[in-house]
Amino acid sequence: MVSLSVNLNKIALIRNSRGGNTPDVLAAAKAVESFGAHGITIHPRPDQRHATYKDVENLKQIVTTELNVEGYPSKEFIDIVCRVKPHQVTLVPDPPEALTSNAGWNTLEHQSLLTDIVTELKNHGIRTSIFMDTDLSLYESAAATGTDRIELYTEAFARLYPENPEKAILPYKKSAIRAHSLGLGVNAGHDLNSFNLKYFSQEIPHLMEVSIGHALVSEALYLGLEKTVHLYLEQLK
Repeated sequence: MVSLSVNLNKIALIRNSRGGNTPDVLAAAKAVESFGAHGITIHPRPDQRHATYKDVENLKQIVTTELNVEGYPSKEFIDIVCRVKPHQVTLVPDPPEALTSNAGWNTLEHQSLLTDIVTELKNHGIRTSIFMDTDLSLYESAAATGTDRIELYTEAFARLYPENPEKAILPYKKSAIRAHSLGLGVNAGHDLNSFNLKYFSQEIPHLMEVSIGHALVSEALYLGLEKTVHLYLEQLK
């Protein structure tokens, strides 16, 4: 079964909109784990407008499954993850002003930077993943960084899926096959939801993990968090 890691950024965003600690990110993490999720994802941005670096520290103390920390590899980000040592760090090339992640790494242009960062993270015993588009010309240089996995950026799939599922999935199939041939594990995330997740997970070979936050938390407003986590897990069977 493909692992489901629930991204709690939207929980943190609601909390920050009023100050205080409601809703409680740690309570949400414990809840989704108890409902069967295989991991927790958090993505602190440099301005910490939703998830904060303190959230990363606190989650490491209570997560009993796997903690995946996503983010741009600024010095502050690298310092915190090397100190906290989550199970996985996913490197994302989003600049400070980005509303959300919107592109994968150009691993040719940034190969030296990524190699140095991956090496440092692995020296701290942290599994690494690099956020990637479906440009196959970048996969060999991704593997050359020493990363353990890639995470497929799936917005383009989600956008095209309602119109043409076969066309939407094809570049992701090719990417997963190419990544696997280079010894890389395959994760995926961004705009996956209960409508498209089953098809994606069944069609992508070698898929290990999906990270989903915005859609899952949004659907939980209608269905409740427990029912929504179960719904997503059902899509991955």
